[in-house]
Amino acid sequence: MKIGSRQELTSFREVCEKRLACQSKQILVCGGSGCVAGGSLDIYAKFKEIMENKGLKVDVVLQDHVDHGDAVGLKKSGCHGFCEMGPLVRIEPAGILYIKCKVDDCEEIVNETILNDNVVDRLVYHDNGRSYNRQEDIPFYKQQTRVALEHCGHINAESIEEYIAVGGYSALEKAIFDMTPDEVINVVSESGLRGRGGAGFPTGKKWSQVAAHKEAPVKYIVCNGDEGDPGAFMDRSIMEGDPHRMIEGMIIAAVACEATEGYIYVRAEYPLAVKRLQKAIEDAEAVGILGDNIMGSGKAFHLHINMGAGAFVCGEGSALTASIEGQRGMPRTKPPRSVDQGLFAAPTSLNNVETFANVPVIIDKGAKWYKSIGTEGSSGTKAFALTGNIKHTGLIEVPMGTTLREIVYNIGGGVKSGNFKAVQIGGPSGGCLTEEHLDLPLDFDSTKKIGAIIGSGGLVVMGDDTCMVEIARFFMNFTKKESCGKCTTCREGIPKIQAILERITHGQGTMEDLDMLQELSSVVKSCSLCGLGKTATNPVLSTLKYFKNEYIAHVQDKKCPAGVCRSLCTMWIDPEKCIGCTKCARNCPVGAITGQLRKPHTIDPEKCIKCRECKNGCPKHAIKEV
Repeated sequence: MKIGSRQELTSFREVCEKRLACQSKQILVCGGSGCVAGGSLDIYAKFKEIMENKGLKVDVVLQDHVDHGDAVGLKKSGCHGFCEMGPLVRIEPAGILYIKCKVDDCEEIVNETILNDNVVDRLVYHDNGRSYNRQEDIPFYKQQTRVALEHCGHINAESIEEYIAVGGYSALEKAIFDMTPDEVINVVSESGLRGRGGAGFPTGKKWSQVAAHKEAPVKYIVCNGDEGDPGAFMDRSIMEGDPHRMIEGMIIAAVACEATEGYIYVRAEYPLAVKRLQKAIEDAEAVGILGDNIMGSGKAFHLHINMGAGAFVCGEGSALTASIEGQRGMPRTKPPRSVDQGLFAAPTSLNNVETFANVPVIIDKGAKWYKSIGTEGSSGTKAFALTGNIKHTGLIEVPMGTTLREIVYNIGGGVKSGNFKAVQIGGPSGGCLTEEHLDLPLDFDSTKKIGAIIGSGGLVVMGDDTCMVEIARFFMNFTKKESCGKCTTCREGIPKIQAILERITHGQGTMEDLDMLQELSSVVKSCSLCGLGKTATNPVLSTLKYFKNEYIAHVQDKKCPAGVCRSLCTMWIDPEKCIGCTKCARNCPVGAITGQLRKPHTIDPEKCIKCRECKNGCPKHAIKEV
């Protein structure tokens, strides 16, 4: 069907709603990249085979007959977020979530839950002796507020019909037929929405600057789906799990800015995201929501996908647009800014995936509703990729201003092993938050005050077995490789910083090196051209500030308190625990361990190469690093 008017959109939505209502139950198999890697597509195929063999009506949402309600919807959804527990299967309308599913579980799920309305208790989440049948009751989900991720895991990720059935493109309808471009911009401005890519620039202000170029023959809307830090996982999840939500936000931006061309810049390493975005664009064009004369309104917007090579520096706006133009992805000096001369030297509004995904709900529910979530100056929610030494890893979304303590302990379930030490926030260019920051509200302004950034939302939890000097070295090694080399400070400064950290972790550092680290990091931060250089040394500066005692231990005592830096550790066998099984001596590749059978063994530190084979194989955990 080609939608040629507002009335035709209303009619099409009614058809989609009826088709969806035909499904008395739905099986939503997580089709996010994590669960796909765990075998969810095999689970989907098995469900389909079983249901067809049992004569169940499947996927009526794609058919025209709507005179029955006994069908079962089987669909690939987007990421549910509870990644550690995947592959995940959700059963609607009961809201049951089955975790760690296998192909062998499909028959039981169909027989018990689909046919007889029983819950398979062994497949639901359990904690402290309690079973959680409903997904929304699980503590990991209960503490969240999902706005941008509202539909991820709840609808068919590849169906425009289902997106429309749950209210999709109603915000676009409102923006086109009930509002002027200026009114759209005013609502977004009043909502307080700030860019979720890291900088936190007011979205409405950016749109108004592009819209002000009335004389421009062409304007562009560009979506950055290529940010390379761990937090960009949520952008990938939206592109894979709810692509129409992001596309709707882009079209609304085009209406507001009076732009006619758009690009989604996504890394080629995200093939599933590319595939689903391409299908979503084709489906939207087929029904008249994209292309010329959108829904008969006379407005046009054409959307293209541009695949990048995964360069971290292309997360910066001018480097990204240069890459789309076919040039090397390198940032340029500003001004002019992209809102004045961006892609192909035309006025360009560039936002990231999560930012666009927030736009439809703002238009639908209003600026006041959106502003009621979050904190003053940081409205709405923020999605984070929660990982590291934590009980529950995954993709979460919480109101801006939620404290680190709430995220780590209430949602993440606390540290998995040892004691809490720090959180790396904002990816490779972020900083470290410590125990003293557990009650810090996570929003743009609060994190900026302590020298950190939210970035696109990475949260890596670390315990006391983490060496903060090694963490700084690791991230500097990453940014050294990702620097485009245009700025002298970034090109020369970062390798020098990384070399100093290498020396320190190998026991060759001096106290003068610590002063040099501080000075070089400050110079790189203040003198670099783009966001990569300006934030690259945050891991060094924050660890020097909050964990300087670890640096001093590496330099003066030649010890790594966490026992991570191999050059500074000595392997030692506890004679009280050693049973003389000889396993360590047999595992040692250099013959550094000696001792008699059933008597404590010893390690010759001169021969030991610190490979840890002895420690890893000891059945009594008698071998330690000191």
